Amino acid sequence: LMPKEIIRAKNAPTTGFTDKSKEPPIVQAIRAGGTLYVSGQGPLDPETKEVISGDIVAQTRQTMANLIAVLEAGGATLANVVNMRVCLRDVDDFPKFNETFREIMAGEKTTRTCIGGTPHRKGVNVEIDCIAVLD
Repeated sequence: LMPKEIIRAKNAPTTGFTDKSKEPPIVQAIRAGGTLYVSGQGPLDPETKEVISGDIVAQTRQTMANLIAVLEAGGATLANVVNMRVCLRDVDDFPKFNETFREIMAGEKTTRTCIGGTPHRKGVNVEIDCIAVLD
């Protein structure tokens, strides 16, 4: 069995909690061999763990900042990302989300699936996870 290395970024929140006083049942990321698997990140303030403004542009920026912080803690950047999954609460947000995503990616390419759905946390309008290859 390949050992799993748990990655923790101090400057990004861990999602997946239902009660902030309890440890979440998930971690921010796991490195297994040369692959980094990053849990879904959302538009949470890293300090307070509270959801930021509902504006999709602001939420996309915060979500990507959290994702990038976790990638960096795992020794990766957006250049290492090979796949991303995006969930939008409102599919009408897609054009603004996509333009903000394009700006943040700054020419870096990845595969991506973007679906409409209902993130588990009230006020969260975007959630993104990813897989990065380190070798």
